[in-house]
Amino acid sequence: MESSRGTTRRHLSTSPFKPRVPDPIKTFEVGDRVSHDREGIGRIHAVEGTHAVVVDLGGGKLLRVVSPFDKLHVL
Repeated sequence: MESSRGTTRRHLSTSPFKPRVPDPIKTFEVGDRVSHDREGIGRIHAVEGTHAVVVDLGGGKLLRVVSPFDKLHVL
């Protein structure tokens, strides 16, 4: 269940629970083969910093995917 707050609570050092660790940022390079959950398999065509990538899905179809890259996986 997610919190209804817009922010997350800070971790107390006296808490018996482990602090929430953020997911590592996914990085891609031009030419990497990737799989998109909805669109299928493609190849990284261009990288726009850490904010977006352009995926060539074949047949002239390009897909721009912005960060976070939850639906994009390196093969």
